[in-house]
Amino acid sequence: MAQREKITGLIRAALGPGFALVTLLAIAGYAVIGPTGVLAWGEYQAKLETRGIELAKLEAERDALGNRVQLLDPRGADPDLISELMRKKLNVVHPDEIIVPLK
Repeated sequence: MAQREKITGLIRAALGPGFALVTLLAIAGYAVIGPTGVLAWGEYQAKLETRGIELAKLEAERDALGNRVQLLDPRGADPDLISELMRKKLNVVHPDEIIVPLK
């Protein structure tokens, strides 16, 4: 009986540290394998590079549109752009012009 109590006491004494060890191992495993863990870092780097390229394209497009808006400003619109847009939208052509279809 004394032997059994000794073994039971040892098991009870080991339960707390054992539970703590299992918990720490689970946290460490999640830090390595989880969705934001070390193994997912490479995938995040690849996505970051892809998104950087996409951002550069969108910024270039935004700058082009900003330039076009600036050219269409009512206080000082670019006459060439206004003429081009009128001809394109309204199908207006001068009598002495020749139309060359591009498509």
